[in-house]
Amino acid sequence: MSAPAIELRGISKSFGPVRANRDISITVRPGTIHGIIGENGAGKSTLMSILYGFYTADAGEIRIHGNRAEIPDSQAAIRAGIGMVFQHFKLVQNFTVLENIVLGAEGGRFLSTSLEKARRLLKRLSDEYELHVNPDARIEDLGVGMQQRVEILKALYRQADILILDEPTGVLTPSEADHLFRILQGLKREGKTVILITHKLREIMDVTDTVSVMRRGEMTATVDTASTSAPELAELMVGRKVLLRVDKAPARPGDKVLEVDDLRVVDGAGVERLRGVSLSVRRGEILGLAGVAGNGQSDLLEVLGGMRAGTGRVTVNGTALALSGSGSDARTRRRRGIGHVPEDRQREGLVMDFHAWENVGFGYHNDRRYARGLLMDNAALRADAAAKIAKFDIRPADPWQTARNFSGGNQQKIVIARELEREPDLLLVGQPTRGVDIGAIEFIHEQIVALRDQGKAILLVSVELDEIMALSDRIAVMFDGRIMGERLPAETDERELGLLMAGIADTGRDHPVGEVEANLAGTAGKRE
Repeated sequence: MSAPAIELRGISKSFGPVRANRDISITVRPGTIHGIIGENGAGKSTLMSILYGFYTADAGEIRIHGNRAEIPDSQAAIRAGIGMVFQHFKLVQNFTVLENIVLGAEGGRFLSTSLEKARRLLKRLSDEYELHVNPDARIEDLGVGMQQRVEILKALYRQADILILDEPTGVLTPSEADHLFRILQGLKREGKTVILITHKLREIMDVTDTVSVMRRGEMTATVDTASTSAPELAELMVGRKVLLRVDKAPARPGDKVLEVDDLRVVDGAGVERLRGVSLSVRRGEILGLAGVAGNGQSDLLEVLGGMRAGTGRVTVNGTALALSGSGSDARTRRRRGIGHVPEDRQREGLVMDFHAWENVGFGYHNDRRYARGLLMDNAALRADAAAKIAKFDIRPADPWQTARNFSGGNQQKIVIARELEREPDLLLVGQPTRGVDIGAIEFIHEQIVALRDQGKAILLVSVELDEIMALSDRIAVMFDGRIMGERLPAETDERELGLLMAGIADTGRDHPVGEVEANLAGTAGKRE
């Protein structure tokens, strides 16, 4: 038998008092797709960062193809044939695809010669692995799916035969994720070894050969994927049985909280991003907004959350909101009872170099409970943060850690805790479980449903169609800045929603906006 592609023996790593990895050993066979799963903060990304040279282990040994390897930095990892695609891409936004790929690996005395050589190799790699990207496109003009392909091409350009992908589908649409998995299968057929870190058990079951499970910094199991099941893996991850569906009672919608009429947004380039959007959300219901990323959902949340200007009419509890100028800011929105979980937690939901207790209070730091005369009561803020950290099981449970020291899923839970615990009249939620583990997904879904059952109105945006189907009481589908139609979850399926998301209105099934809402309200009235 050939030597393992990767062997990690007794790897340990601590950050101050936090033990991220504890005596971890793992073997990855060559030419396979090996999944690594675990809760947020279980130590998965830390372990792979050690393998890629971002961190140095406190103890342990790394072997690549049977040979002991010292990997003090990422350059050493690249020389060992290891490439890594991070959850948050490492690309220069105003550089072209070609410039990003050769950056740090230019070679030779003249950049023009290096670029021409890279262009030829890039075309060969693109054709071989179906990674078709325009080499002259700027990164800032590419969608996240294309940016991810650029990251994979960067690794292949550097001759990686071991590829690590950290939460690769967290920002992808279902069709982009399917294409990524075809690419990974192609890499496997070419003899490449792939390590896939993900929280999505369906992906693990569909694409991996072997899966390792981590919990609280330790390796708890490694099994052949064909010999296990999603419920078994979920239990191994969190140490208890996990409900893999949303358990909720039928909605009992009340009066309208949010009403949007003919909302329009034009961006700085003169492109109309929202084209006359009209919708409403009632007390005690969740309206799910489905659509391929970039079709206006983000723009809608930003206008409603006070982050960008628009035209039209928006009311909350019967009172009009300012859509531009004075009074249209996020602070005023919060005072009007609007909570907002933004789609991009790092850029819009957190200040990465501030402590967890400061981030938990952001946007609400002028609340009377945190005031001591003209000054903030930092002790009250820290006590409140500690309570939220405990309730939402944010790890590490240390209010003094900066936001960037938490895993992506735990960063998300900080934002979720801050907004949900305020019990807003209207909650705007963008991608609530992006990069979040299966146990935390169950908890977050429970909290959103509990808020609905308290009579709050919730507008949910998610690229996860199964999440939209499971949580929503009504579903509206957006395409090209417009609402294509509304559906009740019990009366539709992913195929029909997918057609609407592509701008294809099927015959005889389109309901006028508002008709589904009226039907739902009428049904709730009959139940009562």
